[in-house]
Amino acid sequence: MRLTNYSDYALRSLIYLAIKPEPHLLANISDISISYNISRSHLTKIIHQLGQLGYIDSVRGKNGGIRLALAPKDINLGVLIKKIEPDFNLVECFSTDLLITPKPVNSKNAVNASSSNEEASAKDLSLTLIDETANNVKSGCVISPVCQLKQVFFEALTAFISVLERYTLADIISNESELAELLFYRNTVAQVLK
Repeated sequence: MRLTNYSDYALRSLIYLAIKPEPHLLANISDISISYNISRSHLTKIIHQLGQLGYIDSVRGKNGGIRLALAPKDINLGVLIKKIEPDFNLVECFSTDLLITPKPVNSKNAVNASSSNEEASAKDLSLTLIDETANNVKSGCVISPVCQLKQVFFEALTAFISVLERYTLADIISNESELAELLFYRNTVAQVLK
């Protein structure tokens, strides 16, 4: 599975805000954009959504800016990704429209994914497999109605999300000084060279 640049930039923005050397001062989108060398206009949309979701506080006005609205330990990566990633449709037979509980794959090598954490993650994902027999839903794949590969993908996606749900923003900024050196030193050098 590959996350979109949108999710990547959202995570990077939260990292930046979490390790800012002067947490009492507000950051701005331009600072984040320069530090990561990413588009300011694209970042503006991301910051806006993070604000709507309650991850970032925005202060308007001449001296305005942004800051984390939550402590890093309270920002769960799996929950965040599920909120901002546009879809988890790994294959065309995944959908958010119709609910079909995935059946375990009958294979000696298949892992039984019946742990309560994985089941909870699967329910929270709001993604399901399409039932091609319901409402005349048609997939481009002729074997889709009986294919067990989509169930393997569903299990893999559930495992992916489960791993993300075990971590918070605090976990990924444990090397704060190294991150700060790369982000803020580079930003300072870029401003001096202008």
